[in-house]
Amino acid sequence: MQKFKILGIILLFITLLLVFQRLVEPKYMRSLVEGAMIGEYYDEAKNHEVIFLGDCEVYANISPMVLYEEAGITSYVRGTSQQLIWQSYYLLKETLKYEIPKVVVFNVNSLRYDKPVSEAYNRLTLDKMKWSKEKIDAIQASMTPEENFLSYVFPILRYHSRITELTAEDWQYFTSKRQITYNGFLINKKVKAVTTFPSKRKLAKSEFSDNVYHYLDLIRELCAENNITLVLMKAPSLYPYWYQEYEENVLNYAQKYHLDYYNFQKVSTEIGLDYNTDTYDGGLHLNLNGATKLSKYMANILKTNYDLQDLRLDTKIKAIYDEKLNKYKEEINK
Repeated sequence: MQKFKILGIILLFITLLLVFQRLVEPKYMRSLVEGAMIGEYYDEAKNHEVIFLGDCEVYANISPMVLYEEAGITSYVRGTSQQLIWQSYYLLKETLKYEIPKVVVFNVNSLRYDKPVSEAYNRLTLDKMKWSKEKIDAIQASMTPEENFLSYVFPILRYHSRITELTAEDWQYFTSKRQITYNGFLINKKVKAVTTFPSKRKLAKSEFSDNVYHYLDLIRELCAENNITLVLMKAPSLYPYWYQEYEENVLNYAQKYHLDYYNFQKVSTEIGLDYNTDTYDGGLHLNLNGATKLSKYMANILKTNYDLQDLRLDTKIKAIYDEKLNKYKEEINK
């Protein structure tokens, strides 16, 4: 009887600990919603012909709903804020456990970063990954010197102080969640015109680091092993400044390994972008209007140059995407 009593006390303690941990963990439902995006992928039907990887230049600028509506292309954006190249690599490895797309599109902006930027950005990418070897490897590759691996395993170690900062969001989404993105695309309808252009400072180092090239090689090799076409892209964002030296590095790499590379900054006029109306923050990200234009342009590239099916002809997929499109358009029209 005494053993059962002790066991009951232990189970009660663990339950209370888990409840407390869930309460203090960020919910990413109203504030810092970018932290919820990675987790949404797991609830999706895994039927994507194209997977996008990278930082905010993909999740703010590429709409899978437009790709489907324009060309019947099924796709998903596994992008996050300040996603670093090693995080993109481990997310790709994890994705391939669920599905094998025909095309992976990697946005090259993150090639400029060869070390972790901050714990805050790490958390937005890593907190909602399911536990796997890929998550463990991604955490170990991403931690800043101040971080502790155990705080990822037991978030209560990191977030316990939030008990005095709880908001209505923490209670409302204690046991539930809401849809944040549409296949990884985060809608933003605000408009803030470009009024200044980014300054060009002298680069301390023009070549990407060995570590960056190492992970770019790993992404390329992983795609080759799985018969996936790897495509490189640079979104038409004006900030941060994209140096010609960076451009030459990417062009040389693409030429060396026979990869397609699309720099959409160079064809912004052809895309129809107007930086007075098509950005929500002065040129760092496109807004819904700008993303729609870019996505239509990208849809044409994908259907013209790669062996992708028009899945609007598949009744099962059409039923799924008709429902998605209805919700998408309802959100747009709010």
